[in-house]
Amino acid sequence: MADLSGLFVVSVEQAVAAPYVSARLAEAGARVIKVERPEGDFARNYDALVHGESAYFVWLNRGKESVCLDLRDDKDKALLSKLIARADVFIQNLAPGAIERLGFAPEALRAENPRLITVSISGYGEDGPMADRKAYDLLVQAESGLSAITGNESGPARVGVSVCDVACGMTAYQSVLEALIARGTSGEGRHLSISLFHALSDWMNVPYLQYAYGGKTPARAGLSHPTIAPYGVFTCADGGQILLSIQNEREWIRFCSDVLGDDTLATDPRFATNALRVENQPVLDGLVAGAFALRERAEVARILDDAAIAFGQVSTMEDLAAHPQNRFVTADTPSGPVRLLAPGTRINGESRDFGPVPALGAHTEALRDEFSSPAKHTKPKPETGENLT
Repeated sequence: MADLSGLFVVSVEQAVAAPYVSARLAEAGARVIKVERPEGDFARNYDALVHGESAYFVWLNRGKESVCLDLRDDKDKALLSKLIARADVFIQNLAPGAIERLGFAPEALRAENPRLITVSISGYGEDGPMADRKAYDLLVQAESGLSAITGNESGPARVGVSVCDVACGMTAYQSVLEALIARGTSGEGRHLSISLFHALSDWMNVPYLQYAYGGKTPARAGLSHPTIAPYGVFTCADGGQILLSIQNEREWIRFCSDVLGDDTLATDPRFATNALRVENQPVLDGLVAGAFALRERAEVARILDDAAIAFGQVSTMEDLAAHPQNRFVTADTPSGPVRLLAPGTRINGESRDFGPVPALGAHTEALRDEFSSPAKHTKPKPETGENLT
């Protein structure tokens, strides 16, 4: 039996952050009802590159049931009420204040069902001067200071994936699991408020502390490190790039002898300590670049491996697609099976199986029928501490 089998989740969701939470719950065995507008989650139309499906939507909506509801319609609102009455977890990431205006304020829902765990995902949280502001991933990358430390000397850059949305979704998922564990003891649910800004600003604590207590603002360093050398990207004879990292003096000595082929560099007064190497980084980087430029990337990688020096190739999407370390999972979609890169966790050496990505409204009629009378959807409530659900 799956870990969260029996858990019932209702999610009025769109885009990335909230679907991330419910996707992880579905992967663990929860039954997840994805409530969409009649026109659908707008993430369905981000692109059509996965044989007609959106890449984001395929990634984040495996194993859910899609129900289309117009929450301005009283009958559809009544159905949502019945779904929530059955739920263990209710998730929503509508615009600030929208869920309350529709009549589904989390505090009211929990007053009716104290075991319910409610999750509200927003841009900036439920209080503070920016609580009502709309937010999207790239806007929060800028607002949180992430853009100030990302990029190179030419200027700031966007992180190439929706890192604020994902950080928020990850934070929300772990908070839901904590709430389920706590409910198993206390019998009480709780309200969880998670924002893109606060989830990402937590990740920003190191540069924040460096600035707040040391007066140091980290420089945008591209693919080099601001305080360690050599630690950066170098181009090989075939145009392929390798990013290497020297973390201690033992590695530096070994790198000089086994990779650069010059033992004397290890004790050169310009490079004898990491601080000196950083001070003289332009000269040092030139020496490394010259050595790497003589060999193709595969040969450089072999030499670094043999010398036990940490490195990574700078992979293109073509490189990633063919990467020998990849694990894959397959999910069905309305237009056919899709192979995806597997989640990071394996359980007892195995990856989970994943349910299909739902077509828009694929489960609407079945859910209307299932919840047409109270007898069909009444869920017995376990005694306090009996189990998580």
